[in-house]
Amino acid sequence: MAIVSPAPPRGTEPLWRPARRLNRSGIPRNYLPWLLDTASLTERIIAQCRENFHVRLLDQRRARPLRNEAEALGMRAGTRAIVRQVQLLCGDTPWVYARTIIPPRTFARKLHRFTTLGARSLGAMLFADPSMKRGEVEVTRLTPSDRLYHLVTRDLRDKPETIWGRRSLFRLGGKPLLVCEFFLPDIAQF
Repeated sequence: MAIVSPAPPRGTEPLWRPARRLNRSGIPRNYLPWLLDTASLTERIIAQCRENFHVRLLDQRRARPLRNEAEALGMRAGTRAIVRQVQLLCGDTPWVYARTIIPPRTFARKLHRFTTLGARSLGAMLFADPSMKRGEVEVTRLTPSDRLYHLVTRDLRDKPETIWGRRSLFRLGGKPLLVCEFFLPDIAQF
């Protein structure tokens, strides 16, 4: 079922900065509300798209996360995790590329919960879980020299110079998972 390789092409890894320390003047105004909102992204997109919202599962498998992803999760280098890649769409238009890293200690007891999501929203599951805690939001800007840029923009006909993204470490029952969300150009209109 692999549509997208979990290992991005060569290039630099994204540089993530805490949102609270961000120089906001360098970020286009129409992206700021999306980057800084800590509520459910899924619910926010559904509010805009209504019944036109859906999730496209690009890939989900055990793979090695990027070095910075493994570090954020406290994983040893070379350890495999579940890497889930999806697009959140409004109609046929991708608005968000999301990449979730679920380390072994998180999926060990709840593997079925993650492997049966398919084309359903992980965000809906996270925000419905009363044990969920969200860590600090970090922000990055991808350019064509970044490893993730080519995965994020693979289905875009017109590739922008930059892609803005955010990530947060979530905890379910005290166990971590990392959710990275990259905002594609069409979302900026809303």
